Amino acid sequence: MSLIEKLYRMKLPVHLNALRAFEASARHQSFSAAAAELNVTPAAVGQLVRTLEEWLGTPVFHRSASGCIRLVPTEAAERALPEIRAGFDRLTLGLERLKEGSANGVLTVTVSPAFAAKWLLPRIERFQSAWPDTDVRLDTSLKPVDFVAQRIDIGVRYGAGNWPGLVADKLMDEQMYPVCTPGLARERRHLQHPKDLASETLIHDLSMDGHTGFPNWETWLQHAGVVERSMTRGLRINNSAAVLQAALEGRGIALARSVMAKDDILSGRLVRLFPEIEFSSPLSYYVVYRPECASLPKLAAFRTWLQKEVEDAT
Repeated sequence: MSLIEKLYRMKLPVHLNALRAFEASARHQSFSAAAAELNVTPAAVGQLVRTLEEWLGTPVFHRSASGCIRLVPTEAAERALPEIRAGFDRLTLGLERLKEGSANGVLTVTVSPAFAAKWLLPRIERFQSAWPDTDVRLDTSLKPVDFVAQRIDIGVRYGAGNWPGLVADKLMDEQMYPVCTPGLARERRHLQHPKDLASETLIHDLSMDGHTGFPNWETWLQHAGVVERSMTRGLRINNSAAVLQAALEGRGIALARSVMAKDDILSGRLVRLFPEIEFSSPLSYYVVYRPECASLPKLAAFRTWLQKEVEDAT
């Protein structure tokens, strides 16, 4: 009997926790990391995996006492893992279906820290007023997350619109332009042309550093017709909200993303320099979610609300 056949014959939910511990340990290649995800101790995870192995009569991991990788799934375990993960995915979706008729629940939304601070949080009260029985839980991360493993319902991502396993609906595009405080702009009356930025402290946004197509000062200056593009010195920050905060504190001139900077400009806290120069980012914001969850009421409501917020702002 193969390992997969044995797993199918297991008595659930008796061994459900053991399967969860096995899957998480295989994904992280570590009992400790799996324990952190499952909110139990490493010893408990190890015991659950041993219980599973005793029931199966065969090991599911090759164990190493040293090295970076301590756990390597056996060949049979590797073959079984895709079906186990698909099973947990279906169980999670099934539970969501059971909760569809409930008047309350949690909607887990993944966004970048900067998008949360500069765009979503100032507006989220309007969604909560419309859906008072839905509790929004924000998962802020600069890196893509596993929607299944981390139980993410929906998210907003910035990129070219292609994330494997997820539906991506375009939410909005954005412009890139220099900004600074009104006071600094008054002091720098000599800034008549982009080439005049050579004498200024430039604030660089590294939040998407390494992402193909993300505009930076060099690409904006090239678009603006500045031949000598040696303006690489200045302040470098890997968070778009912190970039704007540095500009708000008068620490220099930032190359801002319009979605992030719009509220600060409308309030007069920041001013846009060289407004005659239009430069569209090749990347956009997308609403992302798993296709099998598209019809969940809370997810559909949040997606519709996001789109309406964008439409009302244009």
